[in-house]
Amino acid sequence: MSRRAGALCSTPTTCGEPKLKKVDRRHALKSIAAVPAVVVTGCRSNASTEEKEPVLPVKEPEASPVLDRTKLEFVWKTLDPFLFCVHHNDHYPRGNDAFGPAASLQGRDMGQDFAGKDGWRMYHGMVVPGFPQHPHRGFETVTVVRRGLLDHSDSMGAGARYGEGDVQWLTAGRGIQHAEMFPLLRKDRDNPVELFQIWLNLPRADKFAEPHFTMLWSETVPKRTLRDAEGKKTEVAVIAGALADAKAPSPPPKSWAAKPQADVAIWTLKLEPGASFELPPARQGTHRMLYFFAGDTVEVANETVKPGYGLRLQAERKVTLVAGSAHAELLLLQGRPIGEPVAQHGPFVMNTREEIVQAFHDYQETRFGEWTWGRSDPVHGAEEARFARHADGRVEKPV
Repeated sequence: MSRRAGALCSTPTTCGEPKLKKVDRRHALKSIAAVPAVVVTGCRSNASTEEKEPVLPVKEPEASPVLDRTKLEFVWKTLDPFLFCVHHNDHYPRGNDAFGPAASLQGRDMGQDFAGKDGWRMYHGMVVPGFPQHPHRGFETVTVVRRGLLDHSDSMGAGARYGEGDVQWLTAGRGIQHAEMFPLLRKDRDNPVELFQIWLNLPRADKFAEPHFTMLWSETVPKRTLRDAEGKKTEVAVIAGALADAKAPSPPPKSWAAKPQADVAIWTLKLEPGASFELPPARQGTHRMLYFFAGDTVEVANETVKPGYGLRLQAERKVTLVAGSAHAELLLLQGRPIGEPVAQHGPFVMNTREEIVQAFHDYQETRFGEWTWGRSDPVHGAEEARFARHADGRVEKPV
């Protein structure tokens, strides 16, 4: 709007009319005194003593708390303090005597099988699906196994078999080697495996922490079933952080999530068809991502979203979720950013390129400990029992 067009009329006449002829000050005051007082607001014609309706300001619509959305590829986009998230969902067939698939492996790019042929992948496994012996330094892995079982083995001498809702939280710290294999134990039926692997960064001060893993057994992960006004359910598993009275078990001691100011939360959510759930606000400055990975649609703050999208949310605002005509399943990752430079090369995450070069040198020199398993893809027998054997020899089982 030009300055002229935006000016207020200064006399009770119609804007754009010819100017009145000039009068002296005495005649002007006499004319004004003869006219009842009016308030002139804006450009108004034919002023009168009639009472006018007050002009109320127009309320601007509130901006959406959905800041942006991104299509979910094989590796999901994450925000600081998270580095990486992958959803593995494989419908493996019956197992054979070697705990691999009782099916032909022909046509697969063995050692790099990520294509999803027939609904499952061997990943880097050659006999058993999974990820044989490999190193890490400078961050943490959080592995949430929703279906099936995973066998962990590491260069500290520790091993574990966990799944069906269990979580392993591993601080790689100064360096560790481990293997993560998916043994197909059942020979009489299919062996589906579904899990999230999430990489959480470590701040500079803790990148050389002692390696450590914590088991969060399914029985100890708080789960809450919340009902909306119509009685429809939302189930929430609180893996990190807290929701109302549900507080997650403690993460490893050097984790960024162990710091109260970090505001880290990892939740899985499952909404019944048509169910409504309100995400509570987080602290200002926290990063929050919501991943919609199963269902038909979900409304997020009145925006309709299809499955296969990640949403960056304004964390300090409440956000209402409403499921469509099918169950809606989502993963929430939240945390205050570490805010430090990130230098990453494959399995090493440090702050500078020089530290990455040093990580490769240290790995070649020390192998980050001794590998005592006899093979690069160890499997912990045919029994389905879950357990964890720590580096100090302590054996832990779910309650």
